[in-house]
Amino acid sequence: MWDAFDILLQANFWAATIRIATPLIFGVLGALLCERAGVLNLGIEGIFVAGAMSGWLAVYLGLPLWGGVLVAAGVGALFGLIHGTLTVPLGLSQHVTGIGVTLLATSVAYFGYRVAFPNVATPPRIEPFAPLDVPVLGELPFIGPILGQQTAFTVLAFACVGILAFVLARTPLGLALRAVGDNPEAVEAQGLSVVGLRMGAVMAGSALMALGGAFLTLSAFNAFYFGMINGRGWVCIALTVFASWRPGKALLGALLFGALDAYQLRLQTITGGAVPSQIFLMLPYLFSIAALVLVARRADYPRALMKPYFKGQR
Repeated sequence: MWDAFDILLQANFWAATIRIATPLIFGVLGALLCERAGVLNLGIEGIFVAGAMSGWLAVYLGLPLWGGVLVAAGVGALFGLIHGTLTVPLGLSQHVTGIGVTLLATSVAYFGYRVAFPNVATPPRIEPFAPLDVPVLGELPFIGPILGQQTAFTVLAFACVGILAFVLARTPLGLALRAVGDNPEAVEAQGLSVVGLRMGAVMAGSALMALGGAFLTLSAFNAFYFGMINGRGWVCIALTVFASWRPGKALLGALLFGALDAYQLRLQTITGGAVPSQIFLMLPYLFSIAALVLVARRADYPRALMKPYFKGQR
């Protein structure tokens, strides 16, 4: 019993929590941005895969790590362009299109890997982002070891939370994005382009999603593996509802999921196999389901979410 409680007092546990939460932060911010503008992007799982593969491959071929980050974001934006084109001006089903984008992005990533490495059994390694070396922070008790294990990529994720929160709440662009997800007719009446705003939001949101995948290959690990995304994209969709489409709550949801995932890994060690590992593996996902059940009924959805809009429509 005390061993299970002692886990919460370990700096390594909280460092792992932040590390596990980082790709989810990128993903839930991307999903939040798309949905705030009225577009559901179920292509997130495939965009995660494409971002992981493209960022890692770019670095393997010689680009610096931040160059790989930019490549991953560009690839994500490209798939966002495909999704946005089909769902915004053409008005196709956002559910079906999103699943199609996931299948397309995943297949393209796996095919690209096989073409680039046809006879490789083990994926090549790269030199990932190194942990931050900040002397002052490293000397702080308890907090120092937690922050000292993080990389600049994690700092970028937390910065994106603040930037997106500021943009949505404090800028004219944010007001327009929120309005286009609630009342696109009013946006058009102000002379703004509903299509342009939604397309921009989907592309930017998809770029953020791809950064979630790139974090896994450029920071958390040092190679690309099949199946490494492991449903993280779908978790981000659930966390977006849990967050009520607010960046601050999105950060909290990602950290909660990361804490549960890190906790269950350590519980498996404590029980020594007495409890089937599958029980512990279910815990973070049960949290996601519970969050949807508890929050979804009273969530303040963007009122134009998943509703196509055509110019002049009333």
